[in-house]
Amino acid sequence: MPELPEVETTRRGIAPHIENNTICAVIVRNRNMRWPIPNGLNAKLKNQKIVSVTRRAKYLLIKTEIGTLILHLGMSGSLRILATTEVVEKHDHFELQFKNGICLRLRDPRRFGAVLWTKDDPLKHKLLVNLGPEPLDKEFNSELLFQKSRKRKTSIKQFIMDAKIVVGVGNIYASEALFLSSINPKCLAGKITKKHSQDLTRAIKKILTQAIKQGGTTLKDFTASDGKPGYFKQKLKVYDRKNEPCISCKKPIKQITIGQRSTFYCSNCQK
Repeated sequence: MPELPEVETTRRGIAPHIENNTICAVIVRNRNMRWPIPNGLNAKLKNQKIVSVTRRAKYLLIKTEIGTLILHLGMSGSLRILATTEVVEKHDHFELQFKNGICLRLRDPRRFGAVLWTKDDPLKHKLLVNLGPEPLDKEFNSELLFQKSRKRKTSIKQFIMDAKIVVGVGNIYASEALFLSSINPKCLAGKITKKHSQDLTRAIKKILTQAIKQGGTTLKDFTASDGKPGYFKQKLKVYDRKNEPCISCKKPIKQITIGQRSTFYCSNCQK
């Protein structure tokens, strides 16, 4: 699944092409996504100008003067900027066509993505209204993390992956941040100290900032909007490195399952 850095990379990739550009058609080839794509989008959006392209958690918000498209890439979705004449492929389910001859095309083989519409404030949409703070914003800090973790009996890894606590810390980056802060992923959230909270908050911000700068992680189902893969995976320290030597102590990296997700850590460095 594309994680927050991949979604932010996508936003930065598509925004210069579609902001201030005028829609001439909305094409829906398969309405059956995670939720059905709303009817009537072509009538609503034809001749509308894109005001901005922003992001909240893993949702892309494409704003017009009359409302906002809310897009989610799901498990396997990706967006491309293409000429409208480009050959349509099997899993190209949705696109915005623009008057200058380009289109924004959504490809999603597994169809777990979403294209939604709201004429109201998108941040008050039921999918977004209860989300936690953005990890790179000032609102996400060590004191908030520490206070919300009190008496929590879930693992610290599941805790930081909870979007109501903080958004965008997916499975890959959770493992990486816990390694960087020397915290065992099995540790109960309620047991972390203020020092742990400070180290973990710094690690989350550092890992995600690095990933965004380097274009996101190369995943099997995702490449950036220009077709070039991200490069952060080359610098992953524990994720997907089972039995490889730890970069710090040379002990083998372990793989376990927490919350039905593969988790990678060093049992020597993360005590």
